[in-house]
Amino acid sequence: MFDHVVFSVSNYEQAKQFFLSALAPLGVEVVAEGPLGVELCRPGNNTSLCIRLKPERTAHLHLAFTAENRQQVRDFYRAALAAGGEDNGAPGLRGNYHADYYAAFVIGPDGHNIEVVCHEPEV
Repeated sequence: MFDHVVFSVSNYEQAKQFFLSALAPLGVEVVAEGPLGVELCRPGNNTSLCIRLKPERTAHLHLAFTAENRQQVRDFYRAALAAGGEDNGAPGLRGNYHADYYAAFVIGPDGHNIEVVCHEPEV
C-alpha cells in the first residue's frame, strides 16, 4: 500500500545507524543518501523508509515492517536492542490480531514504536 515513509529525526546519525542495525535481519540497506537524508530499502523492493537530516522532533510513529519468517522477527528484536532500542514487546504471537501474527516491538530513537511482524505460521 505504501511506496515510502519519510520522517525527520533529532539525531540523524544515531537514527540512521539504529535503523540500519535493527533492520539488517530483514535485508534493509542504504539505497540512496544525499543532502536531504537517507533512503533505506530491501534489495529488489521499491518500498522505502526515508530519514531526513532536518533536526526536528516529529510525532511518535508506529512503523511496522514485514518479516519473511519468525526468525527474522527474533533477529530484529536482538539487533534493535543491541543498537540501543528499548523493549516494547518481546517476540511472540499476538493472537488478538490473528492466530499467526508473530511480532516484536522496540522503541527506537525519538520514541518511535518499531515493529517487525510475520503473518506466516512457524515452519
